[in-house]
Amino acid sequence: MKYPQSYLIAFNRVIGHEGKYQNSYYDRGNWTSGTVGKGIRKGTKFGISAMSYPSLNIKQLTIEQAKGIYYRDFWLKLGGDKVHKAVMYQLFDAAIHHGSWRAVQFLQRSVGTKDDGHYGVKTHAAVKAADHNDLLLKFLAERLDFMKDVKTWSLFSRGWSQRIADNLRLAASDN
Repeated sequence: MKYPQSYLIAFNRVIGHEGKYQNSYYDRGNWTSGTVGKGIRKGTKFGISAMSYPSLNIKQLTIEQAKGIYYRDFWLKLGGDKVHKAVMYQLFDAAIHHGSWRAVQFLQRSVGTKDDGHYGVKTHAAVKAADHNDLLLKFLAERLDFMKDVKTWSLFSRGWSQRIADNLRLAASDN
């Protein structure tokens, strides 16, 4: 499949965060039920989790399959190139890490619209009207506020904090 260049750039960045196969017992994403200790622990590879894709053979997932899943289930559903590239990348990365609904909530809180997790006309208009730099800073602050309240923060905070720091650098270079 031929993907837009903007998507390929975003995908390569996300893979830099997500990377290889991991199957930590304490990561709820590794479990088919989404609850630690319940269901089958299949792991996560390239950021594709057993929780989100319980019928997928996670360990055997290829990079091309992951690219297709991200494009179909995240990039296109989030609007692709309809918003500024810096905003789209941050939204895409957050959707992969936290789920699309929650990523849209972060965005809505950043632009002051109702945070219902549904990207509609009002959210789109507010995003288009917002100063990109302000929006990006607020968006990444929303993500970090959320992360620190996740009960596995003590286990994963170093990697999550590094991801936000990397995303701040990317946000600065994307504008």
